[in-house]
Amino acid sequence: MPRKPQQARSKATVESIVEAGFISLSRHGLEGTTTRHIADIAGIGVGSLYEYFDNKEAVYRAMNQHMVDEIVAMIRQSMPVLVRSDIRALVVELLSRFRDLLHRDEDRYLKYASYTMHADHRRQLAPIQKLLTELALQYVMHHPELTRLRNMATMSYIIINGGIFTIIRYLAEPSPSIRFEDLVQGLADMAASYVEVELAKLPAQQGR
Repeated sequence: MPRKPQQARSKATVESIVEAGFISLSRHGLEGTTTRHIADIAGIGVGSLYEYFDNKEAVYRAMNQHMVDEIVAMIRQSMPVLVRSDIRALVVELLSRFRDLLHRDEDRYLKYASYTMHADHRRQLAPIQKLLTELALQYVMHHPELTRLRNMATMSYIIINGGIFTIIRYLAEPSPSIRFEDLVQGLADMAASYVEVELAKLPAQQGR
């Protein structure tokens, strides 16, 4: 059974393996990557890799956790600003920051997400979805008029999750037919329009 890193040197080795996993994925693809590729890029022997990981799938899981942790940290850092914004500004800011994170370090997270968004690794995105739900709840607390909307939780889930995977698909396209700014603004307008229309309905419904 692979051992868990305890000392700083062991943790550094694991970090180098995860780093090498992202590089190998970029060069060889999800199926083409081997533990030999990863070990060579990390500058270690395959035997040393197996001290910490059973196989390349275990490395992929560690890569996924690394990406999820980065996204969660980004969202948490942004939340104080996002919850006080209007809906259009929230959507634009959140998705723009998500885009910037995906493009970091030569698009490592974008390439990983593009390969795995339809794979089993999607179930490991639960921490992100949970935090986005928390963001939606905090947003409603700062905008109490939204508590009157019956389907706010459902629409938040659709808009947030649909927006994230739409951005991944868009950025993975070699030649998108529209600008990123136009895409994000369209998603922001869709979210804001829903809220505006539903709020406008409420007085007439309550007056009956």
